[in-house]
Amino acid sequence: MQNHLLYIGTYTDGASEGIYRAQFNPQTGALGDVALAAAIENPSFLELSDDRRFLISVIENRQTGAEPGGAITTFSIESTGDLRATSPRLTRGESPCYIMVSADGKSVLTVNYYSGSISCFDMDPVTGSLGPMAQYVQHEGASIDPQRQKAAHTHAVVRDAAGRVYCTDLGMDRVMIYELRAGRLIPNDPAYAEVSPGQGPRHLTFHPTLNIAYLINELASIITVFRHAPENGALEQLQSISALPTDFTGVSHCADIHVHPSGRFLYGSNRGHDSLVMCAIDAHGLVNITGHEPSGGKTPRNFAIDPSGDYLLVANQDSNSILSFRIDQQSGALQPTGHLTQVPSPVCLKFHSLEVS
Repeated sequence: MQNHLLYIGTYTDGASEGIYRAQFNPQTGALGDVALAAAIENPSFLELSDDRRFLISVIENRQTGAEPGGAITTFSIESTGDLRATSPRLTRGESPCYIMVSADGKSVLTVNYYSGSISCFDMDPVTGSLGPMAQYVQHEGASIDPQRQKAAHTHAVVRDAAGRVYCTDLGMDRVMIYELRAGRLIPNDPAYAEVSPGQGPRHLTFHPTLNIAYLINELASIITVFRHAPENGALEQLQSISALPTDFTGVSHCADIHVHPSGRFLYGSNRGHDSLVMCAIDAHGLVNITGHEPSGGKTPRNFAIDPSGDYLLVANQDSNSILSFRIDQQSGALQPTGHLTQVPSPVCLKFHSLEVS
């Protein structure tokens, strides 16, 4: 039997004390009682190792004690779902906000938003402990937005099936591409893909079966569809489409993006419009927006699709709530289940399934 858990990352500048967890009911989409899993400062982004033995968290600070920059730490996941912490490591860069773990579990990368950089660490795949920072990669560049793009601002780092690393840079309007060799980043050829000035790349995800990548751009609320070349890692832009309704005139900024496990649907979150954009994916990987579902709260940040693909849960940061939606398996439409869970400042959701007797 599997015990389905949801780990919840938060900001701790209010009532939150760190990382929370709750049991997830795969029959109803409801969350059980929420419990503190680890007391830690500003665990705003979480990631799991491929073997699901370790949970890694950023500590999204601009300064840690007397040292500049934030930190990153790992946790061993016990059979009960309890978290056992290892020693944190400083990232040197300010405000780490995303994590990538290599497929072999030997490397962990985090991006530092305010510093526009990537910090690389070696990880012991047996204990999960991190070594001293092995590499620090600084981006240099800017774009047209005078408030948000005066310098590089790295926002996410993900890997493709071949292990290449893709780093979205909101400040540069680029997705930088690297090879990862022995835990060190080497510029790829081609070294980057660009979007139109002012779009602000935030998160990137790959289609599960097609050679397609989807980018959500925070500043312009645009979803960009790329053809992904597995032989050299290049991204070729195929489509650009607004994540907002055509009649919306307010202020909104995109946050997260995920493909349904079936590869048939794409979802993104709109903060301001406070909605989830729903898209159908055609046989070529292109998208057609099918609607917008209210997130049921304020400022939907990250969201997660449960392992079965039956439910989507969204973290509404500024209304301190997580809502669940049932996914229509034919249309991809989101149907509110009516289940709402109160959590202070939730900003990151990660599902984990444990085998229990």
